[in-house]
Amino acid sequence: MSAANENNASEPQGKGRELRSFLLLSVVLAPALSVAFVGGLGLVIWVYQMIAGPPGPPPA
Repeated sequence: MSAANENNASEPQGKGRELRSFLLLSVVLAPALSVAFVGGLGLVIWVYQMIAGPPGPPPA
């Protein structure tokens, strides 16, 4: 029974921590990872096109 009481006593603190973690992930980390991924993909395509040439038919 004492373990159940300890869990109930720390529940409000746990919910606050969970909310802060969710906000960090959704407001900061997810957009930052998205921007980094899209920027990295753009860099890879740009470097590839510098080596292989632009897309399209070859010049006549």
